[in-house]
Amino acid sequence: MGGAEQSAKAAILVVDDDRNVCDLISSILGERGYRTIVAGNGREALAYLRGREAHPGLILLDLMMPVMNGWEFRRAQQDDPSIADIPVAIITGMPGVEGKASSIGAVDVLYKPSRVESLSALASRFCG
Repeated sequence: MGGAEQSAKAAILVVDDDRNVCDLISSILGERGYRTIVAGNGREALAYLRGREAHPGLILLDLMMPVMNGWEFRRAQQDDPSIADIPVAIITGMPGVEGKASSIGAVDVLYKPSRVESLSALASRFCG
């Protein structure tokens, strides 16, 4: 397990209230050398991001969550210059959100369950 290789890749923040989804995504990405951080809702994700100098290379964001949903998180993220430029990809079970996701500046939409290849390609695109 190459430590230098792992540290060269930016972390990925997974924001989803479904623990099984988070565990699956973390496992898939971990096998490919990515470090993941998990937040159960938008408020947890904002607290994590605002408490760090080093930011993740990508945020995988669910839309439907309690406390603070994905839409609310994205608005708050875009309003905060210190974290606004972190790319966000939507992970959702809701069909047909491409247009809405594009309107909030999402770089991609992955549908649950997502193909391993799609998830891996997305991580590689933004996190080395």
